[in-house]
Amino acid sequence: MKINICHLYPDLLDLYGDRGNILALAARCRWRGLEAAVERTSLGDALDFRSMDILFIGGGSDREQGLLVEDLMKRREELKAAIADGLVVLAICGGYQLLGEYYQTSNGEKIPGLGILDVWTVAGDKRLIGNVAVELKPRNPVNVSDLQTLQTLVGFENHSGKTYLGKDVLPLGRILAGHGNNGEDGTEGVRWHNIFGTYLHGPLLPKNPHLADLLLELACERRGYFLPLPGLDDQLEILAHRTILERLVGTK
Repeated sequence: MKINICHLYPDLLDLYGDRGNILALAARCRWRGLEAAVERTSLGDALDFRSMDILFIGGGSDREQGLLVEDLMKRREELKAAIADGLVVLAICGGYQLLGEYYQTSNGEKIPGLGILDVWTVAGDKRLIGNVAVELKPRNPVNVSDLQTLQTLVGFENHSGKTYLGKDVLPLGRILAGHGNNGEDGTEGVRWHNIFGTYLHGPLLPKNPHLADLLLELACERRGYFLPLPGLDDQLEILAHRTILERLVGTK
């Protein structure tokens, strides 16, 4: 079986090791005997969202976000249709903001987003930086075959944008340590359909193998494969995750 993974704008959106998420997804496919076909596309390249199983959008600057919205706006309806059909999307920081209604800069200018997610972002007067721990929302269970399933995420954030969620979406999780979406309401990220938006860099997936497997399982289900993925020996990954969690929040 082949999993088609698209890394969108890798030359423009790759802050804080974001491309490590692609490496993690490809490795976890390979270790299971699955083929991971990774396509890297940039400005002006042909895109066929229907052929994708997982779409990854990383983080970048405000200037880059404006360029990318202009490029993607031409294919907005195709992307919306693919998302409605179950396309799995992982969007981090600038990529997360890009899917929202707008980003308002410090001088009041509104950079339009794609308007796919009911979220919006406003530039803050300070950067929200540091390690983050998140408790996943009950509506977003991470069910993988590993016996030591984790219900938390750990990562690193560095953003000045403050994102707020509208009534049509729910957060990915609740902040245990760090700032999250805006440093005010205790939320982090968003999950809507199979879109996962978050501010967690680091990269995210090597530190959270359970989330990587959830993305892969959702992609497989969309293609009609409903069996759980074969388990992997994630003892080291889980130990690393729990060690970070212990340092941040004291959870045993």
